Amino acid sequence: MLTKLLKINCTSRQCTFAKPFEAIPGPRGPFGLGNLYNYMPGIGSYSWLQLHKAGQDKYDKYGSIVRETMVPGQDIVWLYDPKDIATLLNERDCPQRRSHLALAQYRKQRPHVYKTTGLLPTNGPDWYRLRSQLQKELSAPKSVRNFVPQVDGVTQEFLQFLRKSQQDQVIPAEDMLPKLTRLNLELTCLLTFGVRLDSFSAAEQHPKSRSTRLMHAAETTNSCILPTDQGLQLWRFIETPSFRKLRQAQLYMESAALELVEQNMQNPTKSASLISAYMDNRHLDRYDVVGTAADLLLAGIDTTSYASAFLLYHVARNRDVQQRLYEEALRVLPDPKEPLCADNLRTDITYTRAVLKESLRLNPISIGFGRILNQDTVLSGYFVPKGTTVVTQNMVACRLAQHFDDPLSFQPDRWLQQRNALNPYLVLPFGHGMRACIARRLAEQNMHVLLLRLLRNYELIWRGQTDAELDVITLLINKPNAPVLIELRSRF
Repeated sequence: MLTKLLKINCTSRQCTFAKPFEAIPGPRGPFGLGNLYNYMPGIGSYSWLQLHKAGQDKYDKYGSIVRETMVPGQDIVWLYDPKDIATLLNERDCPQRRSHLALAQYRKQRPHVYKTTGLLPTNGPDWYRLRSQLQKELSAPKSVRNFVPQVDGVTQEFLQFLRKSQQDQVIPAEDMLPKLTRLNLELTCLLTFGVRLDSFSAAEQHPKSRSTRLMHAAETTNSCILPTDQGLQLWRFIETPSFRKLRQAQLYMESAALELVEQNMQNPTKSASLISAYMDNRHLDRYDVVGTAADLLLAGIDTTSYASAFLLYHVARNRDVQQRLYEEALRVLPDPKEPLCADNLRTDITYTRAVLKESLRLNPISIGFGRILNQDTVLSGYFVPKGTTVVTQNMVACRLAQHFDDPLSFQPDRWLQQRNALNPYLVLPFGHGMRACIARRLAEQNMHVLLLRLLRNYELIWRGQTDAELDVITLLINKPNAPVLIELRSRF
């Protein structure tokens, strides 16, 4: 013990008197052989599809920092304390993470298409080069607001798509998630490539249409990420069923991305799009652009669709919230047929922003965020060595009474009245710092426009399960675990 403390003291002044890594509480598995068995169907008490429940159980048993041995030599440290989360996410240099490993292997096997493994799995200088160039088109709020007319136009078409099933003044309750997925696919392709897929048309709703196949491929890929990231990773040596599904889904998404990039390049009157800007960037080559196109397709469809589904769920279940949203939408859009003004999104939607923030507190995009430590660190008084995989548990932390009053209730006003008293490292739906979601501002803007347009035109009534809260399936990103059944009643 003394030797370790002396060594720690020599390498980091912060590490003086830190407790050793081995002392961090948590499950090690029988005979120290690892806790992976506890995630096996029919054997263990945890599930890859309900990692938030596993996270809550570990917090209840072990406290605000947990060291879990998956297999001997492979530990994950879970963090629940916002102070530790801040320490982790404010790492210097290039933040590293251990994620999308099978996707990285797939892309390494195709050097004729990809120069790097892309923005999602890449670490180090390659990642920094990509990130520093790609974020230029998405970091400035003014640049993102330039997309408002396109987003508003597609969102109004989405409302027309919903009206096709309207009977008198009512659109009967159906699962909103597949419809929202079509909306976000259309928006992703328009903003990324400057290309319309006509996802709302009857032809594109066919199971073999490009739109439907892209939606299916994105969901398949996302559902395969966690199973291939965790455990024994046999896919490194043989093509396991999960890796095969991921490979087949990625082949289709890759072919679609290549086709859409080519379509963008051949359009002499192309409108502003991300890919157009990236193609004009002399620091990016065609390989970079194709990889980025594939990443934006993968990240842009399901992420915003699932978040939007939970958002509409909470609004439909809270009538007072819905009324205040309608009043704000009425001020921003006095005439529902007029275009939405981009300046209004900057100044006049305070309550709309609070509603989205509260929805993302209760139902974040993922349970948390992972890093591979690039330096020795002290977390909750424990020494955690460089190279350790550390994952935050923001979803669990955001539902704890020590952080939020009445934490399980939907209260957007907490972001208007108590915002300065709330720790900024608790609600991080898009991550933080250089590894935050590159399209965060765009995704939030798209959801703001959807909420304003939908509430201006319709009253939302929840028709789904009433005996329990809508829960999540953890497919890397959190998906609703039941149909999002919402009835829409026209306001005029």
